[in-house]
Amino acid sequence: MLKNYSSTTEFYLLGFPGSKELHNILFATFFFFYLVTVMGNILIIVIVCVDKRLQTPMYFFLGHLSVLEMLTTTVTVPLMLWGLLLPGMQAISLTACCVQLYLYLSLGTSEFILLAVMAVDRHVAVCNPLRYTIITNSHTCLWVVIVSWVFGFLFQIWPVYATFHLTFCKSNVLDHFYCDRGQLFKLSCDDSLFTEFILFLMAVFVLFGSLIPTIVSYTYIISTILKIPSGSGQWKAFSTCASHFTCVVIGYSSCLFLYVKPKQTQAAEYNRVASLMVLVITPCLNPFIFTLRNDKFREVFRDAMKSCYRLLKA
Repeated sequence: MLKNYSSTTEFYLLGFPGSKELHNILFATFFFFYLVTVMGNILIIVIVCVDKRLQTPMYFFLGHLSVLEMLTTTVTVPLMLWGLLLPGMQAISLTACCVQLYLYLSLGTSEFILLAVMAVDRHVAVCNPLRYTIITNSHTCLWVVIVSWVFGFLFQIWPVYATFHLTFCKSNVLDHFYCDRGQLFKLSCDDSLFTEFILFLMAVFVLFGSLIPTIVSYTYIISTILKIPSGSGQWKAFSTCASHFTCVVIGYSSCLFLYVKPKQTQAAEYNRVASLMVLVITPCLNPFIFTLRNDKFREVFRDAMKSCYRLLKA
């Protein structure tokens, strides 16, 4: 396995170090998180689609965000779980590695764009409520979501092409649980410094390009809320943004550590921990953030549970 790999057709994922007992514990833990993520996001999608009280722009965007969260974790986590059950390293073909990296980066990019869109939506709802239904009409919302999806998938074509255009001749063992771009650069015998710098700038463009409108939107939102005379009015206004704001803080802080770094070939342990935050922990928390902190969603969920109970009792 340690020969010239200029014509590599497959890679081996090293996964997590440790004993079989540790792998079993990790499998049970990550499987639980993955199950909660999938079930939580499916619940959000179903309720948003079924209940007419949630047929608003905010919940329309939330439904698409849940789809993106679920797909992003599904692209990587099942492969990681399968690797924890195997006795040795896990093989993945060059094509599968390329597809996994492309889907992961594309879905992640679309998610950042959608988070920025949701921030602007909250800004219009709080700062310009009388024109909210006119500005965020169904036609506009649909096109904004389509652009978010399309932009994410088009934007990541060149970065993935540039990554797999490299010559992999050092080894074919990736010290990670999925096809991480930084680890792929480690295996390259080409001078990839310029490519890494361009990819760094592109990562900065996506993260900060979506973060800036989010910061601007919340600056106006906070300024508007502080002008409300009553404390109850201030809380009611902020409660419509609290879930999204929490999601933004957790999501961006974890991704900044993972993606915005000049050197793609960072320490494997650092990348593994940061990737777990992005792929396992954060997606598991988001369904709870958007449901437990949202009064309207809790009300709809309670009504749905009562209806199911009555149906089962009958």
